[in-house]
Amino acid sequence: MRASARIVTATAAAALLIGCVSGPAASDPEPSKEAGEKVLVFSKTAGFRHDSIPDGIATVKELGAANGFTVDATEDAGAFTAANLAQYDAVIWLSTTGDVLNAEQQTAFEGYIKKGGGYVGVHAAADTEYDWPFYGGLAGAYFQSHPAIQPAKVQVEDHAHPSTEHLPGIWDRTDEWYNYRSNPRDRARVLASLDESSYTGGTMSGDHPIAWCQDYQGGRSFYTGGGHTKESFADPAYRTHLLGGIRWATGAAQADCRAEKGYTPIFDGTAASLDGWKQAGPGSFELNEADGTLTTVGGMGMLWYGAKELGSYSLKLDWRMDGDDNSGIFVGFPASDDPWSAVNNGYEIQIDATDVPEKTTGSVYGFKSADLKKRDKALNPPGEWNTYELRVEGERLRIYLNGVKINDFTNTDPARSLKDGHIGIQNHGADDQVSFRDIRVKELPARTASGVGR
Repeated sequence: MRASARIVTATAAAALLIGCVSGPAASDPEPSKEAGEKVLVFSKTAGFRHDSIPDGIATVKELGAANGFTVDATEDAGAFTAANLAQYDAVIWLSTTGDVLNAEQQTAFEGYIKKGGGYVGVHAAADTEYDWPFYGGLAGAYFQSHPAIQPAKVQVEDHAHPSTEHLPGIWDRTDEWYNYRSNPRDRARVLASLDESSYTGGTMSGDHPIAWCQDYQGGRSFYTGGGHTKESFADPAYRTHLLGGIRWATGAAQADCRAEKGYTPIFDGTAASLDGWKQAGPGSFELNEADGTLTTVGGMGMLWYGAKELGSYSLKLDWRMDGDDNSGIFVGFPASDDPWSAVNNGYEIQIDATDVPEKTTGSVYGFKSADLKKRDKALNPPGEWNTYELRVEGERLRIYLNGVKINDFTNTDPARSLKDGHIGIQNHGADDQVSFRDIRVKELPARTASGVGR
């Protein structure tokens, strides 16, 4: 059953145009980026051999046939030459174990990653190549031990990645749960972790990543600890999880895979987390606690965070457009019941990608365009989630889209100072369907040396 609640505007008001003074422009969504991708499944073992490997290979081939990418499979390490690897967008290490490549083959794979290749590690890929430091860094962590196969609760930490966007906040599943020799959180973006209190045998002191991603020495790396059992590859949720990891590793989908620590949620998908927020204008947002989203409804307006002014900070949030939609995020405006205060005294970071350059996705609306080439490469199309980081330090505002810096703006107008103010999310109009989730903030030390601090 859908759990939803309406955030109702506090006062009736006339329809307001916030940030945009014209209706949404026509949109031509980007074509699917996954068409024509090619992956190699590598499943050589020099130690324990999982009986689920044939199921895993069959699953990847089925996913490829259904989603437009080509799949080759091999256990021949001779496939690891520079010339052969160059044809693949990602290599999937499917429950490999032990020392499976010689020195020459390792060098070829290192070169492949450094030239932008993708890596997908499944389960025992972490039980592989212990004497190859490059591989250990690429995988993110090495296997240490595991208890018996049993049910556990998987805590999904990042819903903007294509491997986890379909999952609930708590994912109940049965598998063989690895303990790792180190914690990858400081160097990779943890997508999901295990609740060690929900099963027996966890040894990572309550911080137990089980799926993560990272940009690594020029390439992309995704790892999931799931996939020991044959049943995993028959589970639709796990299959979609694996598909999302493959799509990200090949570059068919974009996500922010930088390590993330120290952020405080100010909207976590629950009604309780909205206590510090206020609604301005007649438009409103609908909360769906089942998937933790806020979706625009009912006209123009803005939901703003009134609990605290922010000065030097990093703001992260995930957003999605359903189609030809329009919205934005406001920063640096004073507290006011009048949403025009945000328009006149703050800055909007735009979402709609169909207007003139200074008014499209990644722009500081009306002031500075994003780097459109970088923006277009980093942007997921309507229907898929994107992540913004808005980094404000003094009068400097940097905008990151799915981990890629696409804009760098410095304010020179005293009336629009970014040194303190509030943040808000826009409901542009009744016909727009824009969703937000996972809004979090990390306060930063004020900078003074470069002229951007207080």
